Amino acid sequence: MKLSHISKLSLAVITSMYSFQAFAESDIPSISVEGTELSDVSSEQVKSADLADALTRNVPSISLIRRSGIANDIILRGQNKDNINILIDDAKIYGACPNRMDPPTSHILTNNIESIEIIEGPYDVENFGTLSGAVKIKTKKPEEDLHGEVSVNLGRWNYQKTAMTLSGGNEKVRGLVSISDESSGQYRDGDGNDFAEQMEDITPSVPNGVKYKNANRNMDAYEKKTFMGKFYFNLIDNHEMAISYTANRSDDVLYPSSKMDALYDDSNILNIDYSIKNIGAFSKQLDFQYYDSDVEHPMSNRYRNVSGPNEQYELISKLTTRIQGFKVKNAFDISSTMEGVIGIDTSKRNWDGEYIGFMTMPTTPPMRMNVTGRTSIDDVDTDNTAIFGELEKRYQDFTLKLGARYDDTSIDPDGTQKSNDYDSFSAFANGTYQFNSTTSFFGGVGKSSRVPDARELYWKAANGRVGGTPDLDDTSNYEIDFGMENNFDNLTIKTSMFYSWLKDFIYFNADSASNNFENIDATIYGFDIGGMYSFTDDLYLDFGLAYQRGKKDKALAGQTDKDLANITPAKINLGLNYDYMPNSSAKMEVIAADTWDNYDEDNGEQKIDSYAIMNLKVRHGLSKHFEITAGLDNVFDKTYAVNNTYKDLILLSDGTGEVIKMNEPGRYYYINASYKF
Repeated sequence: MKLSHISKLSLAVITSMYSFQAFAESDIPSISVEGTELSDVSSEQVKSADLADALTRNVPSISLIRRSGIANDIILRGQNKDNINILIDDAKIYGACPNRMDPPTSHILTNNIESIEIIEGPYDVENFGTLSGAVKIKTKKPEEDLHGEVSVNLGRWNYQKTAMTLSGGNEKVRGLVSISDESSGQYRDGDGNDFAEQMEDITPSVPNGVKYKNANRNMDAYEKKTFMGKFYFNLIDNHEMAISYTANRSDDVLYPSSKMDALYDDSNILNIDYSIKNIGAFSKQLDFQYYDSDVEHPMSNRYRNVSGPNEQYELISKLTTRIQGFKVKNAFDISSTMEGVIGIDTSKRNWDGEYIGFMTMPTTPPMRMNVTGRTSIDDVDTDNTAIFGELEKRYQDFTLKLGARYDDTSIDPDGTQKSNDYDSFSAFANGTYQFNSTTSFFGGVGKSSRVPDARELYWKAANGRVGGTPDLDDTSNYEIDFGMENNFDNLTIKTSMFYSWLKDFIYFNADSASNNFENIDATIYGFDIGGMYSFTDDLYLDFGLAYQRGKKDKALAGQTDKDLANITPAKINLGLNYDYMPNSSAKMEVIAADTWDNYDEDNGEQKIDSYAIMNLKVRHGLSKHFEITAGLDNVFDKTYAVNNTYKDLILLSDGTGEVIKMNEPGRYYYINASYKF
């Protein structure tokens, strides 16, 4: 493996700290065999509501895919899109946009999140489609008595956000209501370029038609309003019912590296849970869950020159998606050291899309074609039914966990396109061995699968070109993970390694005139190192390093590049924290990445320079109820990019065919004031 000076320096620092070898408990996020848990998210992540940004700052193995000022996507261990399972209170939501303008992480805000569990690897059998990892989000729960919080956040580039949460009740009935309103202007990169200027000044040969109109050059980047309501009922002993509803309303979200912007993005999540505890010898807890989520997402070229001065040639790509799911699971004790879970999981996802208006052909003069009524994704239903089970056995120093799942899935489009049926078996075994008071070892082996989505199977462009491939096989991930965790007086450190064999991995071939998706075999391997070192009780360093490499078994037909796309370079997160008084702390954070020099050039990726940025944050409690958080990101105003240009996404390109990459924000300052009672 080739590591640049950033990775070598990181390893040297961590190795030197490791030599202290003293044992104690620490305040870092809790770590399990499968992954990591982040707690107190709503209080800590106040910079913005963007969950993807918060995950990138806190988990080295997660990287950002920048699309806009909000609604960004993530990569986990070289995997993204449907290869990662995103769950909100165990409910699923999918974006409607085939170009990932509205990923699942965009439909929940950090101010409503209590904790996040990140599972790395195929170690989740309860949920459909966990191929290479899962992000399990838990939102705030209602509290007894009356509690509330009001916060106001202001930042550079006219960022404004207000949020309010009110919670209360008693042991029988409790409720929580949360609302927020957020907007921002276009950010500027380290060179001072806003969205329109990144498109024009950096790459002046981008076609004039996709540039922003003069009247729209200075539009806000987005507006977002949200509502979340949760109610808990314990009216009968050992029975609990929870009902929650989350609404997201985003308007005029600009996507400067794409050909279209989102006119609006509306989503709804309804979740109903019912639990019965201590039914008898064969049921410690019986859980029922029903969820129903939907997204409506029309994207348009309205703000671009190609739509004409009065939008008479506007093209809208309007898509909707909805998923309904039902799960029942029973947890039971077999003995004092063995417990199990069995369950049934079902879901139905619908995805539908059409074009409205005019497609402009790149001729001289331009020719307009009315494509109203053409479908992009033709009313596709994905039906899944599964059974699953888990067993955990605890010995004196060793814990073994086993899991298995069987899925039966059918995918049926409207019209004449081919239907598909899939069945798969997933399973894992992992364990933790407590070697002594300071050292534990863990390891696991597993296999999981995910079916193709409707875009990969059936998507069609406005001109009628078929981009989907209707006979794709489902993808399987065979993975081995192992590592160790050490807890010393001043140092906690976890080291983990993984090797993943991907069979029939769904991959985009940019050289295909149609049916761009195909199945390939590939491997991804890498390691993560993370932990915390305490200088004193109040001063400590948290650190993390992630590295991965990915290779196709063989290059695609007509290509020579065997590098796998979206395999981010080595990334390090370092944070020096000082808790200088109760409810008050300061943090200096460094996030750095190596040069991205292993990339899939045949499919649109390009070299991206290394970067290192510094962020500062102070959280000061003025009283028991009132606190202020102030921050300065990208202190030295660096110009840098974090995500590549894999042509799986439809991105703008210049006259040479090179795809435009979007730079990150330059120096950014913000202040957040909150009052809690």
